[in-house]
Amino acid sequence: MYFLSQKSCGVLFIMAWISLIASPKSNASCQDQFLHTEIDNKDTLGQEAPNIKKQLSASLEAQGIVTSRNTVPFWLRANQFGSIPVSGYSTSWTGRLAKAYVPSQKNKLFDWGAAVETRLNVGSSTQFIMVEGYAKARLSIFQFKAGRSKDIIGLTDSTLSVGSFAMSGNALGIPKVELSIPEFWAIPILNGLFSFKGNFSFGWLGATPILPFNDPARNRNVTEVNSYLHQKSFYGRLGKPNWRFHVYAGFNHQTVYGNEDIIYKDFNLGKFESFVHAVTGKTWVGDNQFRTKLGNQLGSIDFGITYDFNSTQLFLYRQQIYDVGALAHFANVRDGLSGISFKNKKPGNIGWNKLLFEFLYTKNQAGESWSPYTPSGDEDYYNNFMYGSGWSYNGLGIGNPFLTPRHEGRDNLRYKPDQYFVNNRVIAFHTGLEGNLMALRVKLKLSYSKNYGTFGTSPIGSSLGSVRDPLPPPHFEKVNQFSGYLECSQRLKRDWQLGIATAFDSGALLYNSFGVSLSIKKYFRF
Repeated sequence: MYFLSQKSCGVLFIMAWISLIASPKSNASCQDQFLHTEIDNKDTLGQEAPNIKKQLSASLEAQGIVTSRNTVPFWLRANQFGSIPVSGYSTSWTGRLAKAYVPSQKNKLFDWGAAVETRLNVGSSTQFIMVEGYAKARLSIFQFKAGRSKDIIGLTDSTLSVGSFAMSGNALGIPKVELSIPEFWAIPILNGLFSFKGNFSFGWLGATPILPFNDPARNRNVTEVNSYLHQKSFYGRLGKPNWRFHVYAGFNHQTVYGNEDIIYKDFNLGKFESFVHAVTGKTWVGDNQFRTKLGNQLGSIDFGITYDFNSTQLFLYRQQIYDVGALAHFANVRDGLSGISFKNKKPGNIGWNKLLFEFLYTKNQAGESWSPYTPSGDEDYYNNFMYGSGWSYNGLGIGNPFLTPRHEGRDNLRYKPDQYFVNNRVIAFHTGLEGNLMALRVKLKLSYSKNYGTFGTSPIGSSLGSVRDPLPPPHFEKVNQFSGYLECSQRLKRDWQLGIATAFDSGALLYNSFGVSLSIKKYFRF
């Protein structure tokens, strides 16, 4: 459910918005590492000019892809914003057209932007994917955006991470409307010692399956409802913009909810009241004293520090995750994503640009036999007792891709029919590297994980309070998995780019596979 004090966070967020009527200068220190709510898709050629024509960018890309065993390897499909190839032999065409903000006029009172990106896959099946399609407008430090965009939520590295717990960029963007302060705004007192940013959005997930549940408060014949997404975040930065050292802290909160009047027999809240309950995490009490939070609520509380050395930028971060309510009892504090990133501020023609090490731990979930007691039991990350597809959208996990949906794992893995994610207890070690070999740009990802399934498929079973519900054998046995990825690309004359990427999986969680992607891309100038 919701760890933070809902009323205090809501008041703080509203007060913050009201305090920003002025038109001050925006600061965005460490923008490439502390992620914006929206991932900026700038022209790779880096051409910037103050006139509107030079704000336009466009590209066309053709890919030829070969994968073994009719399976796309993990790092060819993970964290691609739903833009993934079909298995086997396939080709794809991707087109993008975007209008960006004026980059050299940060103090401009009003600006607007838009983007459209589509992908066509042709192979064993044919797919057309609307990867992005949005419009946005900026007034002073505020931004309003509507549509589908490439979003990542949380403190993490921007290009090499395994992925944020809340929103990693693994699935297609959820269509939404959003009001935000997308870049850190320095409060105009104490010379900008305190800065903050945040967002507040409402989205549409569409038809969502509802699991059968033996409870007198539920309508048993409901198998599907249209559901919605509420998403908000608030992050602060301590440190003046020109300081070498900065401290970051904040939280994000997501809720999938909607049409509870169809699900519950005596639901007595109107649409707006339901929205308020979803936003604040307030408990609904029915006429028969049935009590529950509305929807599926999850998120993370994040901390980070950066330090700018003369030639290197250091970034340390931690995402402390919450789902059902164990964090309020400090029962799942072991779980989270920790990372350290080094950015080379003076890269050469040959050498490294960025180096990342991450550690993901989600095995505890307040469900071990020795874990502190919590009324809600184990967290069962991304699964939900009511929403059959859990924390997913269009078949893909919205959060960290190392937590495995049933259709991505091997068929012999033990699972419960009501669990969309068959593996959410994970210990993962990950490293990433970006560098140059003369004109050749190189990206490397290496990941090793130990996977323990879910508590529901473990020998001790899932828990609710002090009650355990173990399944009979067989249980989910620990399996190891290794996934690797290597990408090389080179710019050519006349705004062409060639690229090759290869990835492979080896282990007992995913099917062993190997894949190669060849691409040619053309950028257009306006």
